[in-house]
Amino acid sequence: MENKERTESQIRKLEAKYRDSGQDLSSYLDGLLYQRYLTYWDYIHLDTLLSLQVPRTHFPDEEIFIMYHQITELYFKLILHEERQIVDDKSQDIGFFTEKVNRINNYYKALISSFSIMIRGMEREQFLRYRMALLPASGFQSAQYRMIELYATPLENLVHHSQREGLDPDAEIEELYEKIYWKKGATDKDTGEKTLTLKQFEYRYTPRFIRIANEVKGNTIYHKYLNLPTGLRNNKGLTRALQQMDINANVNWPLMHMGSAYRYLNKEKETIEATGGTNWKTFLPPSFQKIVFFPEAHDEKTLENWGKEWVEHHLNPEKQT
Repeated sequence: MENKERTESQIRKLEAKYRDSGQDLSSYLDGLLYQRYLTYWDYIHLDTLLSLQVPRTHFPDEEIFIMYHQITELYFKLILHEERQIVDDKSQDIGFFTEKVNRINNYYKALISSFSIMIRGMEREQFLRYRMALLPASGFQSAQYRMIELYATPLENLVHHSQREGLDPDAEIEELYEKIYWKKGATDKDTGEKTLTLKQFEYRYTPRFIRIANEVKGNTIYHKYLNLPTGLRNNKGLTRALQQMDINANVNWPLMHMGSAYRYLNKEKETIEATGGTNWKTFLPPSFQKIVFFPEAHDEKTLENWGKEWVEHHLNPEKQT
C-alpha cells in the first residue's frame, strides 16, 4: 500500500511538472515505455571511446602515448568544469568555493601521480622514433590547459616575466595576450620567428582565448578571492586550497613534464628538441616562468623560491651533496 501511494504521489508531481511547461505527461510515459534499457557501454559511448586511439606508426608504445594524453585532456575538462562553476557563482559561499578548488586539486593529484606512465611507462628508443611521425604536433598545443589559466587568473599574471615590469594597468586584453608567457616557449630565441606549432595553435584557438579572457575580465577565480570580504578571504581552508591549486598547476605539473623531458630528450652532450620545436629547458621550469595564479594567497618566501628547489636539483646535480 505504501509503494502504491508513493507511486501515485510521484505521478501527480510529474503531471504538475509537465502541465506547468505545457507538455503532456502521457506522451512522455509512452516514450519511457518504448525506450530501451540503458547499458553501461552505451551510456559512456565505450566503443567510440576505445576507437579513438589511432597510432601513426607501428611502435606499440605510441598507443600508450596517445591514451595518456587523451586521459590528461579529460582531466583538464574536469578542472574546467569546476572553474566555470566558481566563476559563475554569485553567492560568495566559502564552502562552495573551497569545495570546488579542492575538487580541482584532486584532479591535479591524479594527473601528477599518473605521470609516471609517461616517465617510466614507455621505451625510450621507441619514443625517440615514433615522435618523429608526430611533427609538428606538441603537448604545447593543449588549448584546455590555456583555458584553465585564463579562468584562474587575470592575463596580467600570465604575461612573460620579461615584460611584466612597467605593464600598463589599462592594457587591452589583446595587448596582454600578445605578451603571454607560453608564446616564448615556441619562438626561436635568436630570430624571434614563431614555430609552426605556435602558428597552428594561434590560428586555431586565439579567437576562443580572447573571447574567454574578455568574458572573465574582472571575474576570474583570483578576482573571486580578492573580492571576498576580508573575514572570508582569510578563511584558512580556502587559502590552503588555492595555494595548493597554484602549486599543482604551476610547479608540480610542469615539473612532472621536466622529469619526462629529461628521461626522453636529455643527453649528456646535447638536448633533443621537443616535437613542436619548443625550448623545454627554459619553457618548463617554474622558477624561470614564475607563473602564479593567486599571488595574494602566498607569503613572500614562497613566491621568491617558486619552483627553485626542484629545478636546482635536476638542472645542477653537481651542486648536490
